[in-house]
Amino acid sequence: MFEFREAFAIAAALIASGDPDLFEIVGLSIRVSGSAVIIGCVLGFPLGAALATYRFTGRTVAIVVVNALMGLPPVVIGLMVYMTLSNSGPFGWLQLLYTPKAMIIAQIIVVAPIIAALSRQIIEDLHVRYDEQLRSLGVHGFGQLRTLLYEARYALSTIILAAFGRAIAEVGAVIIVGGNINHVTRVMTTAIALETSRGDLALAMALGIVLMCIALIVNGSVVALKRTEPEVAYG
Repeated sequence: MFEFREAFAIAAALIASGDPDLFEIVGLSIRVSGSAVIIGCVLGFPLGAALATYRFTGRTVAIVVVNALMGLPPVVIGLMVYMTLSNSGPFGWLQLLYTPKAMIIAQIIVVAPIIAALSRQIIEDLHVRYDEQLRSLGVHGFGQLRTLLYEARYALSTIILAAFGRAIAEVGAVIIVGGNINHVTRVMTTAIALETSRGDLALAMALGIVLMCIALIVNGSVVALKRTEPEVAYG
């Protein structure tokens, strides 16, 4: 009990003093996850919108594949990226393995299917609801898609926040492709695992507190947006 209280006191002191090693890890975590979510949105939203509004051969198969990728274990994604970026892999010449870029790639593969699958469901529901009305107004094709995306903006914002929360909590894929190298690829989740195994509970706890605070902020934002959505987006 005394050890826990002492570790907690040191952890609080590390956070309050702005410990450079602590916040270097936090900063890298936010940059990697933020970059992955931005690129994941660029890929996932158009894919989800296309699957929601267009009817084409193989659409059902594409939806099944996207949903399956959403449930793919992160360690499998990490292994796939590792094999692709290793020296013996097809993209080994890029020398991206054990760099933040490799971690971003892995996290993109983790979050993009989530963004695509959830946005497809939201946009498809709106498409069913407003398709006839939009057609009667002469809105077709890209114009209709743009209108649906605008109407779904609050719901899509919650998807972005949820994807960021998923990305920043990821450990399996990033530790495989990043290697948990100090001052290079060490992020909050991998650092917590390492420092706990080393017995440095203070740093692990400090990182855990920051990670929980980020998770609370993200989830609080999601709840706030969901409360705003019916009043603004569809009101």
